[in-house]
Amino acid sequence: MAMAAGNKGGVNSNINVTPMVDVMLVLLIIFMVITPMLNNKVNVDLPKTDSAVVMENANKEDAVTVAVTRDGRTFLGGDQVTLDDLGPKISSLLENKTEKEVYLRADARANYGKVMDAVDGVRAAGVSQLGLLTEKREEAEAAPKK
Repeated sequence: MAMAAGNKGGVNSNINVTPMVDVMLVLLIIFMVITPMLNNKVNVDLPKTDSAVVMENANKEDAVTVAVTRDGRTFLGGDQVTLDDLGPKISSLLENKTEKEVYLRADARANYGKVMDAVDGVRAAGVSQLGLLTEKREEAEAAPKK
């Protein structure tokens, strides 16, 4: 019978890191899936366009975003606001910033009049640039159907 010289059937004190690595990989995947959802506090279905341009500044933590939902509610960041309060609240958020830029996320099925009222409220705050956020249409959707 062959036995290892140093191991006499005692307790193995080596650390098994395989279960820890498995748990860490699962947690990493969970955080990778959830993190993009945390950025947009209000869920809206953005309109799909062929010529969407990537606006990197819209994903920053201090970016000012206005959202108009399908049912006509207006949100500044994650807080619901009235259209009368939208202009003063935006101007107070932008008073210390050099670039007066606001991003508008409007649902594809939102009432056009409500979206224009939100744009008017943003413009009343003295905003120099207003970015309208959309999603890029997938190639399969963009191809004409025959």
